[in-house]
Amino acid sequence: MGRSPHWARHLGLGSPLPAARAYGSGVKGRTLTPEKAGRVYDRIGRLQDWQRFYEGPATRALEAHAGFESAHSVFELGSGTGAFAERLLDGPLPSDAVYRGVDVSSRMIGLASERLDRVGDRACVELVSGLPPLPGDDHSFDRFVANYVFDLLSGELTSGMLEEARRLLTADGRLCVVALAPGGTAPARAVCSVWEALWRQSPSLVGGCRPIDFAGLLDANWHVDHMRTVTAWAVTSQVVIAHPV
Repeated sequence: MGRSPHWARHLGLGSPLPAARAYGSGVKGRTLTPEKAGRVYDRIGRLQDWQRFYEGPATRALEAHAGFESAHSVFELGSGTGAFAERLLDGPLPSDAVYRGVDVSSRMIGLASERLDRVGDRACVELVSGLPPLPGDDHSFDRFVANYVFDLLSGELTSGMLEEARRLLTADGRLCVVALAPGGTAPARAVCSVWEALWRQSPSLVGGCRPIDFAGLLDANWHVDHMRTVTAWAVTSQVVIAHPV
């Protein structure tokens, strides 16, 4: 490939966690701890892929605007079953590009490893605690991807993972995020209300996720290059691409 795989390097240490910030659409409740989220997704397993009916349009919108064709190293927070990684490696990424994914679910790591085995050392996935620091050297990735992950996190963890994204990204790298968002249409607002009610009752009922305004969480350390909402099957997602400043 002409490049040393990034995961073969020494694992860097992240910055201390900044203070927690308010998050999301104002929904009150308790987010799942990373450990509990891991157990939830261990149970979900391959069923996660059926969510493509509403996730697919938003992740395709992300792919269309994130400039993956010029990215040689991609880090994904929440690799899931490896479906998005497979799509990138088979599609827009250059042939010498490498991918590193992490997840808190051992079941998801197993599924992603199986799915990506055919690409050899171009891809690596590993189990993590879900707490900073993330594995990887400073400024070693062109893209930091998180699809439907930040809508799982507490305010404190959101701040910590954004700091980690800044640490891992190259100077001209991009943060690429899709998250559940408050409903953008009347049917979507109705679905959002039901979703939030289920989340308040027990976050695990909805996989730990709840609608948030992710773009509103980015501080002056980030410049938003692209932001849009996508509604599919009455579920609204927010697509955000930003770079560190």
